[in-house]
Amino acid sequence: MPAAKPFTVKSIEAIKPDASRKEIPDGGLQGLYLVVQPTGVKSWAVRYRHAGKPRKMTLGGFPAISLGDAREKARHALRMVSEGRDPATEQAEQETKRPAHMDLMPALLDEFVTRHVTVKNRPSYVRESKRIIEKYLKPRWKQKLVKTVTKRDVIKLLDEIVDRGSPIMANRVRALLSKFFAWAMERDIVDASPVVSIKAPSEEKTRDRVLTDEEIRFLWLASEELGYPFGPIVKLLLLTAQRRTEVSDALWDEMELGGNNQLWVISADRAKNRKEHFVPLTASALEIIQALPKVKPAEDEEAKPIYLFTTTGKTPVSGFSKAKTQLDAEMLTIARKEAEERGEDPEGIAIEPWTYHDLRRTAASGMARLSVPVHIVEAVLNHRSGSIKGVAAVYNRYDYAEEKRAALTAWDAEILKISKRRNA
Repeated sequence: MPAAKPFTVKSIEAIKPDASRKEIPDGGLQGLYLVVQPTGVKSWAVRYRHAGKPRKMTLGGFPAISLGDAREKARHALRMVSEGRDPATEQAEQETKRPAHMDLMPALLDEFVTRHVTVKNRPSYVRESKRIIEKYLKPRWKQKLVKTVTKRDVIKLLDEIVDRGSPIMANRVRALLSKFFAWAMERDIVDASPVVSIKAPSEEKTRDRVLTDEEIRFLWLASEELGYPFGPIVKLLLLTAQRRTEVSDALWDEMELGGNNQLWVISADRAKNRKEHFVPLTASALEIIQALPKVKPAEDEEAKPIYLFTTTGKTPVSGFSKAKTQLDAEMLTIARKEAEERGEDPEGIAIEPWTYHDLRRTAASGMARLSVPVHIVEAVLNHRSGSIKGVAAVYNRYDYAEEKRAALTAWDAEILKISKRRNA
């Protein structure tokens, strides 16, 4: 039999599954094996002899455990063998010290949030991950050990979410589960991920929806009917071209409202690209912000207001889906009323579906229509796609400050003009 070849990352990725489970030795380290399941799941194991008997110890899954890490773990295990110790037995003894309830899905999901999600992600992603866990994962697997969650369990959950009319949410759940099981493999809690060969349930297409001027007018009028907090949020989304969570989670401390150079300072930890971002506040934006109620926690009269948009004083506002439904209904009501006044059939009026993120794209498109150069639009959006390079990319606070203010001021004026325009 020819000698086994040392593994490379490329050679491992090229290995295809067979109808039955197989173990492939690593020619680069005797005793290390790659285990390939019929499903395509790959994991590492080390084989050795102890007290005259063959023994095996699992090391974790690939690619969560890289080739280099697998070899290091295998070397450590084989050193233990040379010292007369049994690494598999010691590993099992260590695992028994972990309370059984800690490997139930709810407890492990909480640990995942604490040790991974909150450490590595933005607050908005943390909140959404917690929401998905509480709504979809914990109720589903509240008494299930993590090692007993199968590929079929995951597929069944995703299918049910799709069948309820939420294919994009099914994608989000799959993505979060993939990260969860990768994290569990890295910590040697599970040997393989049941999600690794499951494709996203729904294809997500790049959107290019831009609201028409008439739709902008309907939206502006509908926002006035909606009132606080979502009415002002929608107006600021359109006026500032910033992301939804950046607006909805805005802090009073981020606002520089005095003087002649009013700014909104989005800190690096809240910006999607982790770069501090400065948004010039136009007259309309400033008027909206200054008119907002300053909500403090009810039980603390001495507390300082934190969030611009909150109903509790403690957390940012939530309930965007319900607000969107109300906005859509109000926009349609306005459009149909005007159609009826023109002598048209109101039932023939419809508004094309849109999302909050489409308002950001609409603002960018509107500024471009007003002849704002693309690199200035990118600066307003806090994009770093390559148009801004070299020395210019080093500057942050005053990078294109006047140009950004001019662009947003022109867009502000355009929105106000659109909001007053009505087709005869």
